[in-house]
Amino acid sequence: MAPERKRSAFLSYSQGGVCKMCHIFLLLWLLHFSSVYSDITDGNAEHLKREHSLIKPYQGVGTSSSSQWDFWGSTLVTSQYVRLTPDERSKQGSIWNTVPCYLKDWEMHVQFKVHGSGKKNLHGDGIAIWYTKERLHPGPGSNGNFHGLAIFVDTYPNDEASDRSFPYISAMVSNGSFAYDHGKDGRSTELGGCSAEIRNKDHDTYLAIRYSKGRLTIMVDVDDRNEWKECIDIGGVRLPTGYYFGASAATGDLSDNHDIISMKMYQLMVEHTPEEDSQDWTKIEPSVSLLKSPKDNIDDPTGNFRSTPLTGWKVFLLLLCALLGIVVCAVVGAVVFQKRQERNKRFY
Repeated sequence: MAPERKRSAFLSYSQGGVCKMCHIFLLLWLLHFSSVYSDITDGNAEHLKREHSLIKPYQGVGTSSSSQWDFWGSTLVTSQYVRLTPDERSKQGSIWNTVPCYLKDWEMHVQFKVHGSGKKNLHGDGIAIWYTKERLHPGPGSNGNFHGLAIFVDTYPNDEASDRSFPYISAMVSNGSFAYDHGKDGRSTELGGCSAEIRNKDHDTYLAIRYSKGRLTIMVDVDDRNEWKECIDIGGVRLPTGYYFGASAATGDLSDNHDIISMKMYQLMVEHTPEEDSQDWTKIEPSVSLLKSPKDNIDDPTGNFRSTPLTGWKVFLLLLCALLGIVVCAVVGAVVFQKRQERNKRFY
């Protein structure tokens, strides 16, 4: 096995000298700005929950009553990967954790690979990662009115009028009252998303799904740089405990190999209020407190309920503003210091 990938992108800053209050303020601002990146765990094995993890050589995978993972459909388990579908038409496969998860705060790292002989726009359909009340069997999105969370890695644009770049990653929370819309690639029900070039890479690709304190954060690493890139970050998400993790894939007239290499579940050590601890988390209804209803998202060209993640140039502008703030504070501090020195000299 390859060594554990370190995935912490924590930013720190310290500055001495003049205008210390300005620097303290800047430090707090940078820590807040980088909180999404620093929250992603570095893969500490101490917090790895093996009963919810799928790791080579895939021991505990099977159809026996003692198995922690079972599979269905076209899924093939080898010593190197779990192939949900081969590069063949009309295949569906899934793999599901048989142990319900009772963690309140967790993070799932998915190592996967999508590859096949199909050229541009001649491949499909994609992978879905699930956290649901029931263990579902058909392919991505075809389970209708599920309860829980679904992350879709959609490789084929069904909506010909779509202005998005595919493959496209999106998230959806459902309480069973609405279903994934295949024809619109799930746009009407998604919480947000991003494009990610994940097909036919020479290296494996990664997806991190974090749920903590009502916040859902999804990060990707598809460039083999050992760095996470933000895809979705949204608050107001309520997910119960006692649901099941799983992965599924499907092909139609177009196809791909959809491989899961690993699914690693980490427990996050987070403090909760006495009120939160006393609550029966198994009774929580899956929901999201949105700024607008899902149906309003149909006409949103970005496909996001909230502002899009910070892009590179936005980060550059923010850091530039921070640097200018430091310069201004330093200049003001130097002027004040010089004035005080001149005033002190008058008393000698």
